[in-house]
Amino acid sequence: MAILKIARMGHPVLLARAEAVADPTAPEIRRLVRDMIETMEDASGAGLAAPQVHVPLRLFVVRVNPERASGDAADTAVLPNAVVINPEVELLGDDVRLRWEGCLSIPGLRAAVPRSWRIRYKGVDTDGKPVGGEVTGFHAGVVQHEYDHLDGIMYPMRMQDFSLFGFNEELARVAAQQAARP
Repeated sequence: MAILKIARMGHPVLLARAEAVADPTAPEIRRLVRDMIETMEDASGAGLAAPQVHVPLRLFVVRVNPERASGDAADTAVLPNAVVINPEVELLGDDVRLRWEGCLSIPGLRAAVPRSWRIRYKGVDTDGKPVGGEVTGFHAGVVQHEYDHLDGIMYPMRMQDFSLFGFNEELARVAAQQAARP
């Protein structure tokens, strides 16, 4: 396995529509997925799309830990390392919420991005078996974020309020100051 180089904002691979994976069971796809999971874990990410590692294919890996749950009882925020190849995403309902997002391709920055709270997604894994389901909250947001990468969309393109965009350290400092107020 290997840690892959992550493309950063400005690289053309991040702005192009990725191609479908012809054979999800191919050995090179299995190797790519293993390397992407290792890269995502090394970078402490919740997801990583193939274009982010300079591979213009329609697949992403995700990892949603329980501590990422929003606290909402309906938040389906648990998913071990998983791959979704040739995904399809359907937005469900009108419930759109701002969600703080970062991106391994935009290091050090975060922003509040409007995302559908509930989605349905499907694809296949490296065995060609169906994966996905109906999910909410953080899990739904991560899938939407990674799916956007496959269409050449980065989260700043989805933003509506650029006053909610900043460096992690500055946003944390402001949040700490606000929390300390009586």
